[in-house]
Amino acid sequence: MSSRTVIRGGLVITASDEMHADVLIEDGRIAALAASGTPAAGAWTAERTIDATGKYVIPGGVDVHTHMELPFGGTFASDTFETGTRAAAWGGTTTIVDFAVQSVGHTLREGLDAWHAKAEGNCAIDYGFHMIVSDVNEETLKEMDLLVEEGVTSFKQFMAYPGVFYSDDGQILRAMQRSAENGGLIMMHAENGIAIDVLVEQALARGETDPRYHGEVRKALLEAEATHRAIKLAQVAGAPLYVVHVSATEAVAELARARDDGLNVFGETCPQYLFLSTDNLAEPDFEGAKYVCSTPLRPKEHQAQLWKGLRTNDLQVVSTDHCPFCFVGQKELGRGDFSKIPNGLPGVENRMDLLHQAVVDGHISRRRWIEIACATPARMFGMYPKKGTLAPGADADVVIYDPHAEQVMSAETHHMNVDYSAYEGRRTTGRVETVLSRGEPVITEREYTGRAGHGVYTPRSTCQYLN
Repeated sequence: MSSRTVIRGGLVITASDEMHADVLIEDGRIAALAASGTPAAGAWTAERTIDATGKYVIPGGVDVHTHMELPFGGTFASDTFETGTRAAAWGGTTTIVDFAVQSVGHTLREGLDAWHAKAEGNCAIDYGFHMIVSDVNEETLKEMDLLVEEGVTSFKQFMAYPGVFYSDDGQILRAMQRSAENGGLIMMHAENGIAIDVLVEQALARGETDPRYHGEVRKALLEAEATHRAIKLAQVAGAPLYVVHVSATEAVAELARARDDGLNVFGETCPQYLFLSTDNLAEPDFEGAKYVCSTPLRPKEHQAQLWKGLRTNDLQVVSTDHCPFCFVGQKELGRGDFSKIPNGLPGVENRMDLLHQAVVDGHISRRRWIEIACATPARMFGMYPKKGTLAPGADADVVIYDPHAEQVMSAETHHMNVDYSAYEGRRTTGRVETVLSRGEPVITEREYTGRAGHGVYTPRSTCQYLN
């Protein structure tokens, strides 16, 4: 049985166009767009009509960096796939790509199967997986080829966290060489973890235990150094590189230089680096622990370069690195020792609104908003044009967005399963009103009408920016 929905009268915004158009949805996909008020649009009939007059009609957000149920520091990220994807939908995101974890001594397959088991039947929106590679060996390298074939086309490595996720330069080079052959994309957490561990030990020995020292030991220069090293290793391997959660001016400069040299090097930043700073890490009474994440928040002066990087396309994607830990009972594990604070912030629900605020504030254009939050992440990770745009044949992942509604971000009103908001009390202009995932209403005029299990696993092709 065919089902049809028409969205009438909104301003349709994609990465490339803005136009007043009606959108016809049929059987979960975009069937047609036509200028509002034209005979073609007027002739459409449907079971469901959504009036988007005065609103934006945009593609659902694509958040390619989330950590639902991630084990970290003796605890787990507080959002499950059920709570986390529901919160994502409330924030106008309709696709996430989460990170399956290979534990040392185990295969990639075991890690991937474990994450499929966590997610299957629980997600309100569609999802895919990247693979964290913690143990590079001959078997792992062969498995990478198999994963690319089945739609897990990106692999994350860590220059940080010795003893947990860390890979040395030789392991990184081997994985990059493999990805150069199989078409996969290496995602890099670029911080010099070996050097950072020395600085952590020295800070604690001096009695510097408060959360703010987390930012002081994870120096911007050590992010820049690791970014530079990752770029050079990728160059040696002839492989593309995607650097995650870029936070420092000096790291942006390394990416810009590599891109100017014509290398296939890409960079992602996150809302916390654009809107928060070391001032938050320094909040008294251990409140700064709420803002402990890695790479860490930087002094405010770094923000200008991140915004500039987004405008000049030296940074291409804004993802959340959503990895929430409750303040009570989880962040508190690090009282008296900042190195024991679980690293991560909640944000999957806030990204689209914060980036719309950046449009209001004049940092980026409306189309760039959609580009960095929807279209580019979908292209980068092999999901475009199924995801990330509004065009005939695309999945009907559609957000009706009210650009004039005002809201105050707060833990009292958010839907993430965490007891604080990183943006508590922040006033923003713009709010999600209705969200469709493959044509099905997940949020209907600010009411949750979705269900766990609607979201389906989405295999991906390889990065669409590579020759």
